[in-house]
Amino acid sequence: MLGHETGSSMHSVEPESEPSRFATWVAASRPPTLWAAVVPVLVGGALAWDDDVFRWEISAVTLGSAVAIQIATNFANDASDAKRGADTPDRTGPKRAVASGLLTSRQMWTGVWVMFVLAAAGGIYLATQAGLVIIGVGVVSILAALAYTGGPRPYGYAGWGEVFVFVFFGVVATVGSRFVHDSTLPDDAWWISIPVGFLATAILVANNLRDIPTDERTGKRTLAVRIGERRTRLLYAGLMILGTLLPAVLALIELVPLGAIAGSVTLVTAFGLVGRVNRGLMGAELVPVLKGTAQVQMAVGVLIAVGIVIVAVVDTTANL
Repeated sequence: MLGHETGSSMHSVEPESEPSRFATWVAASRPPTLWAAVVPVLVGGALAWDDDVFRWEISAVTLGSAVAIQIATNFANDASDAKRGADTPDRTGPKRAVASGLLTSRQMWTGVWVMFVLAAAGGIYLATQAGLVIIGVGVVSILAALAYTGGPRPYGYAGWGEVFVFVFFGVVATVGSRFVHDSTLPDDAWWISIPVGFLATAILVANNLRDIPTDERTGKRTLAVRIGERRTRLLYAGLMILGTLLPAVLALIELVPLGAIAGSVTLVTAFGLVGRVNRGLMGAELVPVLKGTAQVQMAVGVLIAVGIVIVAVVDTTANL
C-alpha cells in the first residue's frame, strides 16, 4: 500500500510553479470582490441618468477611484493579516500574497499607497466638480480601509466588518456616486443603497462563515465567530433575500425608479444559494457559494442600472 502511494505520487505530483509577478498582483487585488465597488457606481449613475443629470466623465472617474480604494483595501488586508498571522497554511481559499511569500510586506504596502494616490487624484477632480465634501468622504473611506485589519485595534477583528461594508460599500458608495453628478442627495439614492449594501455585506458574511475555524484559532473575532455558524447562516439568508427582493418592493411603492424592479430577477438564484448554505456547507464547500454571492450582487447592480436607464429612455421617447 505504501509503495503504491509513493509511486503514484512520484508520477502524478508535479512541482507547483510560481505565478508571474503580474498574476500575483492581480490575484492580490481579489478580482471577484471588485464588483462591490463597481455596483454602487453603476446604480448611482443610473439614478443620475433618470434625473437627466448624468455625466460620463464623472461616472468614469468615480468608477476608477472606487475600484482603486477597493484594491487598496484588499492589499492592506493581505499585508495586515499576514503580519498578525491570520492567514495560516490551513486557511481555505486563495493564497494570500504576503503570507505565502509571493510578495513582501513592503511591496504590498507600496501597492496600497499607489492605489490610494490614484483614488485621491480622482477624488480631487470630483471635488472640483461636486464640492470639497468629496475630499472628506475620500479621506474617511481611506482611513476606514486602513483600520479594517490594520492599526492597534482593527475593527474587522472585532466583529464590525459587516457594518463597515454596509455603510461604505452600500450607503456611502451609492449615495456618493449619485451626488457627484449634480451635488444633490435625492431620496431614491438612499433607498436603493440599502439592498446594494445588503448584498455587499452578504459577500463578507459568506467569506467569514467559511473562515470560522481558522479565524477562531488565530484570534480573529469576526462577527461570524462571535455569533456562531447557525446565526451566521441566518444572517446570510436575510441579507441575500432582502438584497434581491427589496429592489422590486422599493420600485413598486415608488421609492425608487420603476426600472429597479429588474434587480429582483435574481431572487431565485439567491434562494438557491441560501439553500446551499443552510444545508451546513463549511470550509472549501463554501467557495462556490462565495463566488455565487458576488455574482448575484453583480447581476443585481447591473440589472437595476440597466432597468432604470431603459425605462428612462422609453419614457423620454414616449414624451417626444
